[in-house]
Amino acid sequence: MITFLISAIKIIILLGVLILIHEAGHMLVAKKCKVKVNEFSIGFGPVIWKKQGKETKYTVRLIPLGGFCSMEGEDEKSEEEGSFSKASIPKRLAIVFAGAAVNIIFGLIVFFILMSSTGNYISNTVGSVLDGYAAQEIGIESGDKIIEADGKKIKSKYDLDEVTKNLNENRQITIKIERDGEIKEYKTNLTEITSKTTGLYLDEKCKVIAVEKGSAAEKQGIKTNDKIIKINDEDVNESPEKVAQIIQQKGIGTVLLTIERGNETLSIELTPDHVSTYYLGVNLKPAEDTIINHLIYGLEETKNFSLSIVDNLKQLFTGRVGLDQMMGPVGIAETVAKTNGFQEFIYLLALISLSLGVTNLLPIPALDGGKILILIIEAIRRKPMKQETEINIQLLGFSFLIVLSLYVAYNDVLRIF
Repeated sequence: MITFLISAIKIIILLGVLILIHEAGHMLVAKKCKVKVNEFSIGFGPVIWKKQGKETKYTVRLIPLGGFCSMEGEDEKSEEEGSFSKASIPKRLAIVFAGAAVNIIFGLIVFFILMSSTGNYISNTVGSVLDGYAAQEIGIESGDKIIEADGKKIKSKYDLDEVTKNLNENRQITIKIERDGEIKEYKTNLTEITSKTTGLYLDEKCKVIAVEKGSAAEKQGIKTNDKIIKINDEDVNESPEKVAQIIQQKGIGTVLLTIERGNETLSIELTPDHVSTYYLGVNLKPAEDTIINHLIYGLEETKNFSLSIVDNLKQLFTGRVGLDQMMGPVGIAETVAKTNGFQEFIYLLALISLSLGVTNLLPIPALDGGKILILIIEAIRRKPMKQETEINIQLLGFSFLIVLSLYVAYNDVLRIF
């Protein structure tokens, strides 16, 4: 019972904070633009608390799964003073954009504070060189600073990993290092390490949470929410580590997976793909624990964090990530409930805030991005869209979001149970 209450409190705090800052962004910019805000609410459903301000009624409602900032003339045209519909297009754009912008800025600030305070940063200075790898063959030494790889500046281990992970069979690379104030340049073929991959991503109970597009698993028809119970007739005992260990064993090619799918038990033969990873063969030193390094690496991690969110969206729209891998309120609530410790909770707060802000800017009717698109069209046409047309577009977008939300929630429930 106590665990349930703690989980519920964490979920309410996280959702409450994100909704509050999003709607506050809309409200504050609206007031700055002299647009009347009739009601500012956290939650939906029956009102459990209210306070009437000079102009705006502030409410808290029973269901903490959203909120709204109700402005005069937002849904219907109004000729009253301070109407949203009478405000200039730049002002309306600023008001609509503000909610997502606040979520993005908040997420980045929280993540930067978190990263700059942890101190776990890996520099570009070589600590040791691995035997038999490319770095040893070309003469890289402990203490060398790797400053450039394939024309890209290297400031940390992340930068070096980004260069090497994008290499293919043409794995030659140009490395610039600094040694005793002198710049040296080397060309080398990175060391190739081959491993097996199925394209499956499993949770802690061996349930499939994602299947990589074009992978061996997808070709054999393995689906999200399947559960692996045996490999080659050996029980895996809900251990994803054991699954990986068996698959990676030398001499094993095709494996027989026993899978639970709903009430069915299926036997599927799977031949893992072989993938090559390329390594320079160095261990890099942790950065010096200074305030400047905390700030520098905090900014670097925040930049990488932002790019990863954008990259995930690109993968969704290019089909590399399926809709069944999306997570909705149910999945988010479960993930929040499982967080261990303050740091993990704050990281998730930043991640969801940034994701919420970026997603809200997608040009889909009923989202802030859809409203921005309509305002841009109005600016180009130099006249507003017919109210009936705009309402129909918004209803279409809202219907799409409802269907998508139900589909995502269905997959969230399947993943949990």
